[in-house]
Amino acid sequence: MNKRIPITLITGYLGSGKTTLLNQVLKNQKGYKVAVIVNDIGEINIDAELIERGGEVTLAEDNLVALSNGCICCSLKTDLMKQIVQLVKQRRFDYIVIEASGICEPLSIVQTIAMLDGTVEDERLPNICRLDNVVTVVDARRLVDEFLGGRSLIKENIEEDDIESLVIQQIEFCNTIILNKVSDVTEAEKREILSIIRQLQPEAEIIETDYARVEVTKVLNTEKFSLDKVESSSGWKKAFLEEKDHSHEHESQQEEHTHQHRHHHHHHNGETDEYGISTFLYYTRRPFIYEKFEEWINSKWPANIIRSKGMVWFSDEWDNAHIFEQAGKQVNLTPAGLWAAAATKEELEAAMKKYPTIKENWDKTYGDRMIKLVFIGKNMDKVKICKELDACLDN
Repeated sequence: MNKRIPITLITGYLGSGKTTLLNQVLKNQKGYKVAVIVNDIGEINIDAELIERGGEVTLAEDNLVALSNGCICCSLKTDLMKQIVQLVKQRRFDYIVIEASGICEPLSIVQTIAMLDGTVEDERLPNICRLDNVVTVVDARRLVDEFLGGRSLIKENIEEDDIESLVIQQIEFCNTIILNKVSDVTEAEKREILSIIRQLQPEAEIIETDYARVEVTKVLNTEKFSLDKVESSSGWKKAFLEEKDHSHEHESQQEEHTHQHRHHHHHHNGETDEYGISTFLYYTRRPFIYEKFEEWINSKWPANIIRSKGMVWFSDEWDNAHIFEQAGKQVNLTPAGLWAAAATKEELEAAMKKYPTIKENWDKTYGDRMIKLVFIGKNMDKVKICKELDACLDN
């Protein structure tokens, strides 16, 4: 019997619904004791905070590991390996789910996990886990709005640093595709999307859904992942292998070109810049004036912001926290319950005891109230965006 701890890797482009899927899984664990590793590209791991706030897993219980300020497919590879080993050694969990950053390449993460699954013959490396499933979440609406219904993913002359290149890799290298937000597109648009996804990845199971609702058995303990099968299942590889007239020399050139590692990092003032995408954190204790913030979103929102996510609050609702999310043209503001500062003295003491970070970050005036927004985009004017957001604050 295989005693190695199974791992599910969740990938997908920014804002596709990875965290929503993760929370769906954690609410319906089917008896598993799941540990979670979350990776985000900014200095502050917003996804980890949102998962923790959802009450599914908590940092206090040591079953949520946040790997921030880098990508687990390159700069944080060693950290990922160490965390997997540490979680296994605790013997408290029987499953690990990894949510990759939206700009991570799945193949590189899989290669890291393979260092711990016996694939690499090295007696210094423990054989402690197995990769069970690589799940890619695809935002149907976003493919229509930003990728020409997916047609831009199959255009000629895609450059190494193009975002299309990253999305293609995420679709190609998986064995389960969750096509999310399907109700937001027409049937004709969906058919085109499915056709293009099938061109890129003919073998993976495609699950159509909204709000990332899927059966947990499609995500956990599927025993579906095979490195050899996934590597040979992409559309380009199948077409290439079926072509009989290629010379060995041409075949070698195609392999080298297609499998070239195309994830580049550049650092500017401590910010991460990958595929031309940079990130920064906007943070303040003061509340937004709702009408001004709404006006900024509607009339001044920079088109080059790809993704934004975090916690906000408003001057006319001191007790209420909200989760703000933007992905492409989609913007959502969701109630996230009360701030701890709105609780009774007894409730607050209990909360601080359970979650020490509340006490550590307490402000004498605002308590735990804060605005914390991560912005991810291309060639963003950070100074201008922050200045405009400051103008939305209550004096």
